[in-house]
Amino acid sequence: MEFTFQPILALAATVVLAFALRTFHHPVIRKSGAVLILVASYCSGLLIFKNHLGGIAAVVAWFLFPWFELLTRIRRLRLPIHKELSHVPPPSSVRFPELAGLTAEIEAEGFEYVDDTGWVWEGMNQFYRLFYHESRRTEAAICLAEQNELGLSYITLTSRDANGTIWRTWNYPFSETMAMAPQVQINPAPLVASFSELLDLHEQFLYSKRIDTSRLPSVSPEDIPGVIASEIRDQVDHNLSEGLIAPTGEDTFRYSWRGLVFLWAQFVKDMVRLS
Repeated sequence: MEFTFQPILALAATVVLAFALRTFHHPVIRKSGAVLILVASYCSGLLIFKNHLGGIAAVVAWFLFPWFELLTRIRRLRLPIHKELSHVPPPSSVRFPELAGLTAEIEAEGFEYVDDTGWVWEGMNQFYRLFYHESRRTEAAICLAEQNELGLSYITLTSRDANGTIWRTWNYPFSETMAMAPQVQINPAPLVASFSELLDLHEQFLYSKRIDTSRLPSVSPEDIPGVIASEIRDQVDHNLSEGLIAPTGEDTFRYSWRGLVFLWAQFVKDMVRLS
């Protein structure tokens, strides 16, 4: 009996240790926990199937798991090709309790409020609170993306040069769900602790690209919602031309099989990065 249960007890101890390591904030320790989960998965497959292929299959299953969501939900999604932005009331403090605090942080850095805008589509809601800083030639946006009562908020800082290039710094925590248009240059900063830190990183980003902010074209604040809507359409057009999405009607699209592979790769990249 001792011989029979010894591998199972060792496996259980490995799982417990893996989840214990996952509770630490240090990235190396957390990643060690993720590696141990894969080790435990391999050992489970080895015990069940009595061969190394079973262990390998158990590890690979973690990376194939996103396909369940891709095939059961994402493939059925129909999204609008044209996303017209319009003025919307801000979300309640229950839906977005951080909105007031983030607004105060942004305005403290000299940004002026422009508008609350967004779009709604079949259970999906995208909200933007827009700001503009004239001397910096920079737009700021507090964004809230909601779907089926789940919400994700993030902040973007955007500068546009005369050649049409868009320089953007944001703290969006995940990989993009669609390919960015070629003219959009992203500076990801998912771990920033404050808006002032995000602003510093954006200025460093522009400096590293040798962008002279004093030479950037000025944007009329009332034109910003229209500029954002045009930028969203450019991204949709780019993904249509790349075959990542396909039209399904007069004004809707869905992810193609190539697009599902793209999304799967993004999911895996986030699994590795956030593990």
